[in-house]
Amino acid sequence: MAETTLRDVARASGCSVSTVSRVLTGNRPVGADAARRVREAAERLGYRPNQVARALRSRSTGTIGLVLPQITNPFYPALVRELTRALHADGRAVLLADCDDDPVTEAARIESLLARQVDALLVVPADERRSAEAVAAAAARVPLVLLDRDCGPGVADSVAVDNAAGMSLVLRHLAEAGRRRPCFIGAAGTSSAAVERRTAYERAAAALDPDAAGRTALGDFSVEWGREAVTRLWQDLPQRPDAVVCGNDLIAVGALQRLRQLGADIPREVAVTGFDDIPMAELADPAVTTVRQPVRELAAEAARLLDRRLGDPGPDSASGPKRAVRLAPGLVVRPSTAGAAVPGPASPTGPEPGPPSGPDSGTAHQQTPVVKAAAQ
Repeated sequence: MAETTLRDVARASGCSVSTVSRVLTGNRPVGADAARRVREAAERLGYRPNQVARALRSRSTGTIGLVLPQITNPFYPALVRELTRALHADGRAVLLADCDDDPVTEAARIESLLARQVDALLVVPADERRSAEAVAAAAARVPLVLLDRDCGPGVADSVAVDNAAGMSLVLRHLAEAGRRRPCFIGAAGTSSAAVERRTAYERAAAALDPDAAGRTALGDFSVEWGREAVTRLWQDLPQRPDAVVCGNDLIAVGALQRLRQLGADIPREVAVTGFDDIPMAELADPAVTTVRQPVRELAAEAARLLDRRLGDPGPDSASGPKRAVRLAPGLVVRPSTAGAAVPGPASPTGPEPGPPSGPDSGTAHQQTPVVKAAAQ
């Protein structure tokens, strides 16, 4: 069966080929009656635009490349879903690449997407320092937005959660619950998220206990590391922590599993917190108190930053000043910290666990305002 062409639609609608083109591309205004006839004819004939031909004419492929560090991390599929929705709403498709946390592979994936003539790139960098060269080179060629993580100031537009604010929410919540001996299990890498969360923890935890810095274990963002880190801390520390603050939810789930194997009473003896609010956090036993990332807002801001760059061929395009957007997190309080205070000297056994706080099945939410940084 022959492919329906613009000329066929023009003949069926009684309009010129140029009018049909203007209606279907939407790049110039057309009278309401002519637009209606063209659309009805196109639908009746089953017309589908030839994207390859359109790309050759416009020098735009309508595709955005997306590079992730590790698709197996459950946070990223949720982000991909929201990004796909936001970009599809703008008529753009997404090409996805995973670099398995390797900056060398990441650079190759970026180059491969550029060779496919993507209009722009979205990148979650694997490493703040080692990813910077490839990201900066790509940002000089096409509009590029960094997501969730950064590569230093001035490299590219970026949008991420305010990690320091999220960690402050966690430590404030634990302090209000009477916890005074926190420990931290995080990632040893130099991704900006890992560094920001670790640094923010050290700063806030010092206010609770000057010795908190000595209760830190660094590995990677995985369930396995959460289990291993708890084993090390419980063997090595002279006094066991009353709170385990984790760099992400995967670590928190592993820590919970190992603590239960060791017979710890959660949260009566030890509270556990995570970061990201992936579905696994709510399904854990007990469900994990965590910092919720505003995933939909992250995707929407990234799409807006890309649209701004794609729509501006002037000095504020690839070489213009870069914008860094930081979105406020929320604290989701669940049974891994809620319902029991820490036993103190005056109360050796501690109070009986109470009901979880919050309106939604034992879940409470705290939200802070959105924070947007100035241009870099």
